[in-house]
Amino acid sequence: MHVQELIIRWATPVFFVLIGLELWIARRRGRDAYRVGDAISSIGLGVISQVAGVFGKLLSIGIYAWVATHLAPFSLPADSLVVWVAALLAYDFLYYWLHRAGHEVNILWAAHVVHHQSEHYNLSTALRQTGSGVLLGWLFYLPMALAGIPTEVFVVVALIDLLYQFWVHTEQVGRLGWFDRMFCSPSNHRAHHAVNDRYLDRNYGGILIVWDRLFGTFVEEDDADPPVYGTRAPLRSWNPLWANAEVYWAAAADMWHARRWRDKLLVWLKPPGWRPADVAARFPRPAFDIRRERFAPPMSRALAVYCLFQFALLLGMATQFLGLSARAGLPTLLAYAAYLVGSLTVLGALMEGRRAARRIEAVRVLATAVLPWASGRWFGVDHLDPRIALAVLVVFGASAMALPWFARPPSRAAAPRGATGTEGSTDH
Repeated sequence: MHVQELIIRWATPVFFVLIGLELWIARRRGRDAYRVGDAISSIGLGVISQVAGVFGKLLSIGIYAWVATHLAPFSLPADSLVVWVAALLAYDFLYYWLHRAGHEVNILWAAHVVHHQSEHYNLSTALRQTGSGVLLGWLFYLPMALAGIPTEVFVVVALIDLLYQFWVHTEQVGRLGWFDRMFCSPSNHRAHHAVNDRYLDRNYGGILIVWDRLFGTFVEEDDADPPVYGTRAPLRSWNPLWANAEVYWAAAADMWHARRWRDKLLVWLKPPGWRPADVAARFPRPAFDIRRERFAPPMSRALAVYCLFQFALLLGMATQFLGLSARAGLPTLLAYAAYLVGSLTVLGALMEGRRAARRIEAVRVLATAVLPWASGRWFGVDHLDPRIALAVLVVFGASAMALPWFARPPSRAAAPRGATGTEGSTDH
């Protein structure tokens, strides 16, 4: 198994323990930190990001390795502490510029927007990652390859930078004094995720916030102007495919409608929210309203329990998928990935209360129950243990029988910002 996937697999239980701890602390304080639909959506997008990463290794690591091997004038020693420290600083510096470009260039925002779509701010938001960032993000780290930093060092420092950022996605940790002045902290990163005018496009640092202080993008969180989270064109969906595609789709539509060829290019290169004048006039978009209601489709407690249970099963399957990625063939991996992404998409539609979702979910759980039991096979497993096949039949068969009762839509309306309950698009 690739070192990245191995570390992620070991880190995942820690993530969920910390999420549980955050939820417990928030409830002790009387705060409404989590909603079921939002948390499942965020973590599900993280699963899709990991799945996409399996197929994007050639871009994310393969090109780096080739450049470091064939184009770098020398190779630095991988057993030197100085090299590791320098590599971590270099990665964090380049991450600052990738992150900043992700807010200033629309084609990069189209990938990064996924991380900002949640209208809540908690540790599950940290796991909300893009599935398409691998397409262009690798370009920003090539200077490290040209400087001779070994691939194995690059992979580990990238993970250190990524894992560090998990804990800063919380409202349960306040100001930290001197730490806030040097490092990316919960306070600094809350400001980064906010759509308030004073916070917009600030605090890009991954580990160090000094990059923002050096390059004029730092802003301090202000208690008089509490952060409001999300994007200025809210997603308003639990569909993970649409979450990854919404900005690409909107930009492509603007490109199609633009009359000037120059504008067709600038749609991708200008900052998010920029539109050709003729397109904006013919196809206006709603004005940004910071007081808008949070997206919270009504969901019964029974349906929330059902969705959480199915999501837990999918998380287990995603862990198995990562384990298979080093040895299974491409057709198997593609089929398994399609099953996982399709299942998460159906679950999102079910949480939105879409009528067709109940029928599609019934087909999904029935097929998952019957096919492994009847064939004795599962993705990457040619001879499935009969006891496991029987357990799958019982679990998913019971899910199919319970679904009609769990999926009954409740009558209450969507909750406004700050409301409590069972539950919880293209510009900043």
